[in-house]
Amino acid sequence: MSTGSTHGGTAPAGATHGGSTHGVTAGSLRSAGVALAAESARFAALGWMPGTAGNLSVTLDRDPLRLAVTASGLDKGELTASDIVVVDEHGDWAADSSALTSSLGLARKPSAEAGLHARIAAVTGAGAGIHVHALAAVRAGHRWPEGVELEDLEMLKGIGHSAHGERVIIPVVQNHQDMRVLGDDFERVYRPAADGVAEVPALIVASHGIYAWGADLRQARWHLELTEALLQIALATR
Repeated sequence: MSTGSTHGGTAPAGATHGGSTHGVTAGSLRSAGVALAAESARFAALGWMPGTAGNLSVTLDRDPLRLAVTASGLDKGELTASDIVVVDEHGDWAADSSALTSSLGLARKPSAEAGLHARIAAVTGAGAGIHVHALAAVRAGHRWPEGVELEDLEMLKGIGHSAHGERVIIPVVQNHQDMRVLGDDFERVYRPAADGVAEVPALIVASHGIYAWGADLRQARWHLELTEALLQIALATR
């Protein structure tokens, strides 16, 4: 069942190869928009993106860093392929995408949380990120504010870890409206791959929700769903 959590899997829609500076194209944006709309609808149907809450991203280019992020203020169950924004390394609308934004009818207002998506992509090398308001993550962050310890659970293999004999900690940070502060807190608790042990591809934001990432949207979805299921188990058995 292991998907791994190193980001060497299938490239995300619109991802570049070899650090190309030409990754943001009409084709990559169309592909990203279709994929992001479909994934948003999936999570909205689960009740994890109520109303306009939550956001998703796909990494389009790395030099300079550019992401396609779901637009702000829209029902996540009703997004179209045009309801995305191209953002830079700070999560701000990338003005150098103006021509493509206009020609494709894309949005220009990203979620304020786009800044954390950009920080996660920069730090982890992720090809996609998902932020939702799943209940178990919120409850677990409240119960274990120093981090959620998981061990001896079969589904840990799905986020790249051993089912037995390894202690995995899903990090928790306090919520903040300034994405620079939240990004710094993320870097402080992030557990990258080291000494043959995979990274932990998820972050709980206390009293708010959860972020998960992967090589592409499919792997990010797996990491999110598996982490939420693991948190449900922890809450039910402790």
